[in-house]
This record gives sequence, C-alpha cells and structure tokens, in this order.
Amino acid sequence: MNKIIEKAEYFMELGGTKKDVTFLILGGLSLIVSLFELIPLPFDAAWVAIILCGAPIIMEAVIGLITVFDIKADVLVSLALIASVCIGEDFAAGEVAFIMQLGALLEDLTVAKARAGIERLVHLTPQTARKIVDEAEMVIPAEDVKVGDVIRVLPGETVPVDGRILSGQTSVNQAVMTGESLPVDKTVGDEVSSGTVNQFGAFEMSAVKVGEDSSIQRMIKLVQSADAGKAKIVGLADRWATWIVVSALSAAGLTWAVTGEIIRAVTILVVFCPCALVLATPTAIMAAIGNATKHGFLVREGDALERLSAVTKIMFDKTGTLTYGAPRVTAVKSVSDYTEDEVYAFAAAAEQMSEHPLGKAILRCYGKKPAACHGFKMSLGEGVSALVGGKVVKAGNLKLLKGMTISNALLAETGAYLNEGSTVIYVAVDDALAGYLVLSDTVREESRDMIAALGHIGVQPVLLTGDNQNAAGAIAGQLGISQVYANCLPEDKLNQIGAEQENGSAVCMIGDGINDAPALKKANVGIAMGGVGSDIAVDAADIALVDDEIRELPHLLSLSRRMMTTIKVNLTFSMSLNFLAIALAITGLLGPVIGALVHNAGSVLVIINSALLLNWRKK
Repeated sequence: MNKIIEKAEYFMELGGTKKDVTFLILGGLSLIVSLFELIPLPFDAAWVAIILCGAPIIMEAVIGLITVFDIKADVLVSLALIASVCIGEDFAAGEVAFIMQLGALLEDLTVAKARAGIERLVHLTPQTARKIVDEAEMVIPAEDVKVGDVIRVLPGETVPVDGRILSGQTSVNQAVMTGESLPVDKTVGDEVSSGTVNQFGAFEMSAVKVGEDSSIQRMIKLVQSADAGKAKIVGLADRWATWIVVSALSAAGLTWAVTGEIIRAVTILVVFCPCALVLATPTAIMAAIGNATKHGFLVREGDALERLSAVTKIMFDKTGTLTYGAPRVTAVKSVSDYTEDEVYAFAAAAEQMSEHPLGKAILRCYGKKPAACHGFKMSLGEGVSALVGGKVVKAGNLKLLKGMTISNALLAETGAYLNEGSTVIYVAVDDALAGYLVLSDTVREESRDMIAALGHIGVQPVLLTGDNQNAAGAIAGQLGISQVYANCLPEDKLNQIGAEQENGSAVCMIGDGINDAPALKKANVGIAMGGVGSDIAVDAADIALVDDEIRELPHLLSLSRRMMTTIKVNLTFSMSLNFLAIALAITGLLGPVIGALVHNAGSVLVIINSALLLNWRKK
C-alpha cells in the first residue's frame, strides 16, 4: 500500500489530480478482484470500476455533445459502456472504462507542472527606487516613479525604470534585455533599461519610461501574449472520433437489423472502442520522453515532441547557447620588448583588485596567482592602474592611454577585433604601450558539428541574437550559418519567429536568457539551456537541456520524428485489429467479454511497440 501511495503522490506532483488517482486505484483494484475472485464480495466489483472510471467519461461526453456538439473518443466509449451494461455484460463495461482511464493517466503523466515564468518575471521587477528630492534620498515603491524623477542606482542594484544617466559612470549588465555576454560601459547621456543590473559605480538618472511602459513590463506582456497564441495539438483519437462513432454505430445498427441479435451489435461497439487508439500516442510520447531524458533533455510539455517532429527551422540565440556566454581572453599581443606572457601577467596583476566584469574575466583566465600590486586606482569608464614590481601598469581602453603614441596600423589591428564584437584591453607599462588583450565570447566546441548534423537531417539553422552585426556575422561564419539576424531585442525575436510561422515554417527556438523568454513561448517548440540559462527561460520553454550539451540536439529531432512514425504504426495496427474483431463480431464468433480482451491485447502490443523507443538511437 505504501508503494501505491508513493506512486500516487509522484503522479500528482507531475500534474495529475486526486480524481485521476482515485479512479485508477479503486477502479483497477475492483477489476482485479472481479477477474481473479480472490476476495468474495457481496456485490459485483466491476460496478466500482464502471462508476468510478466510467461515469466521468459519460459525463464528459454528454457535456461535450450538449454544449458545443463536440464528438470525441469518449462518445464511442460511452456508447460501449451503456450498451454493455444494458445487456448485463458488467465486466466488459468495467474493463473498457478502466482501460480508457489508463489512457487518460498516461496522457496526464506527459503534462508538465504549471509554469511560473511570468511570475518570475514579475518578481524580477525592482520593487523600490531611490528618488532624489532636494539632494535628499528617499526610498519609494518603483511603481510610484514618475517621468522626470531623478533616481539614484547603487552598485549591484537593478535599474527600476527606463531612464537616461545624468551623472556618474558605470558598467551595466544588459543580458536580461539583449542577451549580450559582455557588460556595457555607461556614462552621462546614455540610456539604461529597467531590469538591467548596475555592476559598479553609483549613478543618477532621469526616469523616461515608467510603469507599463518600462522595458521589463513590456517583456512580461510579450511572454503573456506569446503563450496565449500557442495552440495545443488535439489528440489523434479525438480528431478521428466523428468517423469512428459513425462507423461503429452504422456497423452495429446494420448487424442488429440483419441478424436480430443485439449481443452482436454490442460486441461491435465494445471492440470498436478506441482503447489502443487512445494509448497509441501517449505511450509513444512517454517512451520518447524517457529516451530524451537519457540524453539530457527534460521534456516539460506532453506534446512538445509531436510539435518538434514538424520543425523545419531552428533559431539559435548566440550567447550562452552556441557560445559559452562568458568573456574569455582569446588573444594576447605584445607591441614592445615585453613578451606576451609578461603583458598578460602585468594585466592580471593590475586587475586583481578590480570589480569590473572584464577585470575579473582576465584574472579568471590567467589562472595563476598574479604578482602583488600597490596603489590600485580605478578610473570609471577608462580602466585601472597600479604599481607592479616598481612599474606603473595601466590596463583599460584608449581613454586611459592619453599622451601615448599609438600607430594607425595598431588601431586598425585592434579595430578588426572590435568589429567582430570582441573587447580590447590595452596594457601600458611606465607610460608606454606594452601590448593588448582581446576578450570575447567563445564558440562551444560541439556547436560546429551540431550545426552540420542539423543540415544532414533537413533542418535549417538561423542565428537570432542581440549582439551587433559584426559579432553575429563572425560567429555565424565559424559555424556555417547563412541566415543571421543581429541587434534583436525581445520584440524583434518575437516578430521574426512570427514571420517565419506565417510563411509556413514550423520554428524551434533555443535560448538561455530572460530576453529569450517571449521567443521561447512564441515558437512552435521552445528549448532552454537548463544549466547556464535563467529560471525564467526554462519556465518559458517546452524542453530544457539540463546539461547544456547541445551536441544531442540532432538526436532529439530525429527521436521526435521516429516517435511520430511509431504513433502512426500503432494507429494502423490498432485500427486493423479493430476491423478484424468487428468482422468476427458480425459473424457471431466473438462475444463482448472475449472481444474486449482481444482488442485490449492489441493495446498491450501497442505499449510494447512504444517501449522500443526507450533505447532508440539513429545509426
């Protein structure tokens, strides 16, 4: 009993209801008792299954017919149940009801938990703001900020509303809005967006867009609208239900009219009951989900793989998806008598006390203990300086190198890196340029092979990124992606996906950042990078890649197509078996109870065929 309770609790965690659990446990136990007669009961236990499992099916069928005249598979099931009861075949009725509820259980098991992405976005919105009035600071609710108010933002705080900097210099992490991997330096006159994070340095800003007009609030609306517009796929059994019901009733009516034996008509309704048809899809989906889980994919929506099988284009966010999403030192150049290793060592020593993200990246990539430094000084918007081994070392941008001679050839050389979206940190020793470091986001090792594999299975990759055109083009060139869209804000990604869908393309979106959440919702299938991705991106997606190993993406696409093939085989087999059973029922060779067992044997074979997907992998 403890095992049963554990399984029930697990099912409810996955999205099942107490009603589903009660129906299946009590209905199943009653049928087992009735079948094996292990416990003598003063009543027919099959009626427990009929009432608990069958009554809800009949109610849903009646409601669907009366309210919107919606003919689904449960209409035929209800006819079979009622007809079986009318002629006294209680076990056949209970057995059919139980099998149908089992199919419903399998479908429910593929449904993910309720998503909380929008709620997380709401919580991300700053709750308070530091308003400056007569040079005094007062903390007010962020929703009370008015256009024109002067707001102070301290290091580490989230910008409460959209605005323009009035005083101060800083570096802002804009990944929440643009997905850019590198922080952006800001100074007087520059614009900042709500939801972005002030990395260091306090600044004051004038509020420009507040409340519903702010960037973070607009993103929340985008997520809500994209989710509402995504249609759910209707089950195949329900799609074919009208024709099944008409065929079953016609066959049963003609048989009764010709033979005069109602038992044959009822048998036809029982064997025509689409148990295997109902099981064909959810069992294959569950097996495919199990396979996907082994390869690092967490499928959060039951019909996501069905939608994925039709995808013809995959749109990739760049940062954190095709790349590692963190700045790394990719080149060190010396333009003096110092070696490249010495230039690197000087930069690491000078940056070791810096709070700037680029300084931390240099120290992280250096990987050694830097030399001691003294007299550390940071110049906001320029760089740092310090005494290292008795030498004055400066590391920063061109503003920090005032008065130093820099050749046009060197500027052209570093300009080439800047055009590719990289950042250049110049290193000067005793007021003479010693060399420079290049920091950039680097491509994942497996990305190139993965893109090539997608081409082999007929899926076109598309790069959709918030980075500039040069940075996007450089990454696309390395990976062999021909279709590129750069400088994309969340609205742009949403519109681009919508345009592709209007042109008839089924689109899959893969991203990792909060700014990708609306696009993940809008796409036919959204896949989030679960390891490096934000919780909001994961909540917005249909599938999460838990270990960020994108090399398995082609397998997931091939698996989804194989799953659909399995479903079609299951459907063909189950319908063929049903028609054979109908022929036997018409001739009187098959009774209601045996007929139910025969066509449910077909259900078992459907489940076995679906189970083969668990370990499937394309050779």
